[in-house]
Amino acid sequence: MQPVRYKIIRKLASLLLLAALLHGLGWAQAESMNDSPDRIVGDPVMTGSSADEENKTQVGEEIDEEIHEEIEIEGLEAALMALNTELVILEEDLLYPASSRVAVYLSLDVGELFRLDGVKLLLNGKQVAHHLYTRRQMNALYRGGVQRLYMGNARQGENELTAIFLGEGPHERDYKRAVTANFEQSFEPVYVELSIKDSAASQQPEFTASVY
Repeated sequence: MQPVRYKIIRKLASLLLLAALLHGLGWAQAESMNDSPDRIVGDPVMTGSSADEENKTQVGEEIDEEIHEEIEIEGLEAALMALNTELVILEEDLLYPASSRVAVYLSLDVGELFRLDGVKLLLNGKQVAHHLYTRRQMNALYRGGVQRLYMGNARQGENELTAIFLGEGPHERDYKRAVTANFEQSFEPVYVELSIKDSAASQQPEFTASVY
């Protein structure tokens, strides 16, 4: 199997080639518009039905050519997006090998008991992430979105992840809670899901951390 860095180089080369093709098609389309029959000086003047028929034919050919060019550009753009996605995945594989990778995700199921303002992540006592939320981000989480808070590497063996949540709790009081997850890093990636839920029984928000 080729090293990941060689795959990245190949993907980058493909991206550059597609970008050049897109650029070339854009120039070709602009040149074809500049060289359209209604802009060329010295064409013979035709009158009557024959001129109308030829104009219609030329217009139809130009429309067909533009449609084909647009289809080609759309296809290249789609290929460019797909290659870019693959490149991101390859970069993650290079930066975060499966044997040491840890990813942390956050989901919410809260209503009136808690409003999240920020979260801080500590891995083995060292801060690795700190995020403050905008209203738009909070709305996305309230609608069922899942946020990737952190992607990084953990040492082999036992690790401790601590998430500290800041926000507004019941009765509009400042709220600060922490939850800890212990996990063992072996040769497989580790996924930690942080979840905040309303508890109807205790009338308090609940914070959990699940390791997968």
